[in-house]
Amino acid sequence: MSQPPEDSVPDSTGPTDRQTLRLLERHLASDSLVAETAFDPDSYEPRLLQALLDTGRYPDSVTAVRLDIRWFTTGDFLVHYVEEHNEDQWECHWDRHPNTHNTRLHFHQPPTATEITDLELPSLHPLEVYSTVFTAIEQRLESLWSSQ
Repeated sequence: MSQPPEDSVPDSTGPTDRQTLRLLERHLASDSLVAETAFDPDSYEPRLLQALLDTGRYPDSVTAVRLDIRWFTTGDFLVHYVEEHNEDQWECHWDRHPNTHNTRLHFHQPPTATEITDLELPSLHPLEVYSTVFTAIEQRLESLWSSQ
């Protein structure tokens, strides 16, 4: 598992960090909110880690929920959360990658992930990012249930 360098590769995300994806998959597989995990294309050559969340934990209006994770050896990442609501989607994502729209570390805000703000995290360690994301997902779940 690689630690993020201080923007030593400013214009590239670099190759996929397989070790980090496998670490995150182990944590996802043991999380009660996660129904299933899968690698794309497969566990031998993972480029994307996908977690399908248990829709039984969500109100009936939510028909599917997934988390897509990409992690790179440079410490860059994309963590995309998507809820399907019949005809609509509610989504957001946490990103660290080279771009022209914001700082390298930024957040695409819900509900459409089109508004982007700079992001500060206490740590860029993959398990700290994982914790930040799942704290936000739990808050989202509480919000969904309280609006019922």
